[in-house]
Amino acid sequence: MKKRKLIIDTDCGSDDAMAIAIALNDPAYEIVMFTTLTGNVSSRQATANLLTTLKVSDSYYPPVYVGEDRPLKREFIGASDTHGEDGMGDLGLVDYSLMPEKGDGVEKIIETLDKSEEGSIDIVTLGPLTNLSKVAMKRPELLRKAGKIFCMASQGFGEGNMSEFAEFNIFQDPEACQIVLEQRLDNLYFVSWDACLGECILDEEDIDELNKMSRLSNFMIRCNRQLLELNRKRFEEDCLDMADPAAMIAYLNPECIEDCRKFYCNVMLKDDDPHYGELLIEDDIEKANVYLVSRLNGEIYKRILKERLK
Repeated sequence: MKKRKLIIDTDCGSDDAMAIAIALNDPAYEIVMFTTLTGNVSSRQATANLLTTLKVSDSYYPPVYVGEDRPLKREFIGASDTHGEDGMGDLGLVDYSLMPEKGDGVEKIIETLDKSEEGSIDIVTLGPLTNLSKVAMKRPELLRKAGKIFCMASQGFGEGNMSEFAEFNIFQDPEACQIVLEQRLDNLYFVSWDACLGECILDEEDIDELNKMSRLSNFMIRCNRQLLELNRKRFEEDCLDMADPAAMIAYLNPECIEDCRKFYCNVMLKDDDPHYGELLIEDDIEKANVYLVSRLNGEIYKRILKERLK
């Protein structure tokens, strides 16, 4: 079977790590390269976390390129309260056996898509859209040349996780998201924050099973310990809301998608507005510019997650 080719763009924190391990262990896909950027942590730390994830996953080792080290306009704020200071639960992970490749991440995306056949390489983004916006500004036609572009982005139809209205990845670089939306792409999918909630939340039973299932699944629970502790306070129970794995599984296994509709969307860019960073969603099919994936089948999602982490 011919494998589908994929670029993964990541601000690698602990939930990115789980999503990446899932993708590495999917036999139907080949990750041709990774690019990193600043989001959960700095691009430098995200790169170190990604290389550690590759080592722990012990599958295969696609090249890793470092991308943008800051949002387009706003200051970097990070997610230490959710993922720890190092983005991986502050486990003290240091692994120098793997190194990133030389070359700029954005330029490598451009080069790879430029040399590819039409629609032959997909893109999944797990962090802010800074790298993708740079591609759009330099070579806008290349995003159309890509296959599907799946992004973990937006609050969807519920509350945000960064503010009442905004989801973290868009809030980190709303201008970048707006640039991507303005390309009016036919191949753009946002898997929203609400897709990882409800029946897709990993509950205490799921966490216990993953802790015991394999060395890889145990590692993924341990590096998410900061999020687990945060959720004990937020939800008053042991649970994990895993946004990046939800986005990755929605891309890899679309049969788990229960709600995917196309909308016309923009981003609130007024930084003095409480809705700053919110994805503004309009039901206007004539102007629609993004498919919004807002609900997954929890049973299928969890089954796939566990199968890929064995």
